[in-house]
Amino acid sequence: MNQTRLGLAVFAIVAAASAGYLLARAHYAPVRGGEHRLARQLILYYTLSRVDDPIIALGDSIVEASALPRSACTHPIVNAGLNGASTASDLGGWLKPALGNKRAFAIIVSLGTNDALTGTPISKQVFAERYASLLGELSKLSSRLFVVEIPPVETRERLTAEMQSVAMATIRDFRSVLPELAAQANATLAALNEMPSPFTIDGVHLNADGYRAWETAVMQSLSQTCTQ
Repeated sequence: MNQTRLGLAVFAIVAAASAGYLLARAHYAPVRGGEHRLARQLILYYTLSRVDDPIIALGDSIVEASALPRSACTHPIVNAGLNGASTASDLGGWLKPALGNKRAFAIIVSLGTNDALTGTPISKQVFAERYASLLGELSKLSSRLFVVEIPPVETRERLTAEMQSVAMATIRDFRSVLPELAAQANATLAALNEMPSPFTIDGVHLNADGYRAWETAVMQSLSQTCTQ
């Protein structure tokens, strides 16, 4: 009996300590993305503090997992991808503190997949408004902006044919507003060439062939700016 009571007492103490720990973490956890968002911002701060006039690739996990070259036309390329990011993620407010008083030579934006894959996707109008707002913020950080076309998704792994069809309808809807948004922001639209199937590892995240098409679109757009 004594051992049982002792065991229950220890369990109660551990449970209380764990609850306190979790509550403390919840209280101090950064909003909109949690620890990964904060860690990525810190890495950006360290990286950007070492370079001048960077080309910044900003976006979601497609960007974060990319392997863009280290530089283009003598300007270092900095990966500012953030897993899970969407047009609602305040990426402008997230990037600005890491950039500090510096300006970027160019900023590449690749977003939209996570907006389209939610259970209840936002409307085309809301997507356009959020994207336009982001480009407006980024225009204060660089005079050279690039908007990458939203990559397609495919039926693969857990992404069923029905899910793919619904997601692609939304992606096409979102894509349709990108040319006008880019024009309004004086940005360059980087169109994606058709990707050979399969181009993802799970229906969403790009495989080697998918990235070859994505990175080619980005680098071709940058090359036009480098020659100006």
